[in-house]
Amino acid sequence: MENLIEIVSKFEISDKVAEVKPMGEGLINDTYKVFVEGFDKPKYVLQRINNAIFQDVDMLMDNINKVTNHLRKKGRDTLQFLKTDAGKSYYFDGEKYWRLMDFVPDSITYQAVTPEYSYIAGKSFGEFESLLSDLDEPLGEIIPDFHNIEFRLKQLRDAVADDKAGRVAEVQYYLDEIFKRKEKMTLGERLFREGKLPKRVCHCDTKVNNMLFDKEGNVLCIIDLDTVMPSFVFSDYGDFLRTAANTGLEDDPNLDNIDFNMEIYNAFTKGYLEGTKGFLLPIEKENLPYAALLFPYMQTVRFLADYINGDTYYKIKYPEHNLVRTKAQWRLFEKAEEKEPEMKKCLTF
Repeated sequence: MENLIEIVSKFEISDKVAEVKPMGEGLINDTYKVFVEGFDKPKYVLQRINNAIFQDVDMLMDNINKVTNHLRKKGRDTLQFLKTDAGKSYYFDGEKYWRLMDFVPDSITYQAVTPEYSYIAGKSFGEFESLLSDLDEPLGEIIPDFHNIEFRLKQLRDAVADDKAGRVAEVQYYLDEIFKRKEKMTLGERLFREGKLPKRVCHCDTKVNNMLFDKEGNVLCIIDLDTVMPSFVFSDYGDFLRTAANTGLEDDPNLDNIDFNMEIYNAFTKGYLEGTKGFLLPIEKENLPYAALLFPYMQTVRFLADYINGDTYYKIKYPEHNLVRTKAQWRLFEKAEEKEPEMKKCLTF
């Protein structure tokens, strides 16, 4: 760990580093707890930025700094990143990119997706969007076309045209069902081009475990800000429900396990509408059920394109894994589609 201690020393801290230990099991970035002399708890968090995914590190950290500075001006707690001796908010060691932030003491995260935590998540992420609605500094699109369904459908069409793995014939049913709904599911992009739907500052990775809580269960702050960028509010709303309201697994081979949990939907929607009160446009609010359908639809498209391409993007555990994922996501979409009329009734909260 001597090298990590040396990396920490590149940032402007007056403490003497005693030890650096691995922290958590992050899927994207490597994270470490930094202990300093005189403290028995971590003082800082060191993180390696995965520049294979976030290729423009300057844009990434510029986005995060603009967002956290704005939240602090609003009197909200947020992550605090330290600068290097050179005045940058990250350090490049010649191969890897690193950042250092204050450790938030006595904070905890939750993994459980319950109606209670779904309500809290809805309200917290709604407030996050609302607080950033008057941010007048532009943010970069850190992952271009991340939630652009027209782009994802083009990727699917390209995969079908190439048919690299010779799999198109066996998935024709799903292709037909997907393209049958193309007009309905590309609504957001059309509304944007017509000037009716704005892009907002969104988190774009809304999960219960992306919130820090204190020991009394109060939300301290939103974390994992790497994907914060301009998007439709549908991103934060629909992406949460895609995972939280699914009664089965994302790759569940038993489709009978999969349903769309309306109790989670109701709780999250109630919180989200409270958090965004006075902020959402009518066209955004009335199309929230569309967002709940959009994300399982989009993920079906992405899994299916990868299967047709021969599994070049998502890691797989067995040859049919992406096909199983496709079927599971499509079942979730179908269940959500069945409940769309019921979802619309909930918007009167």
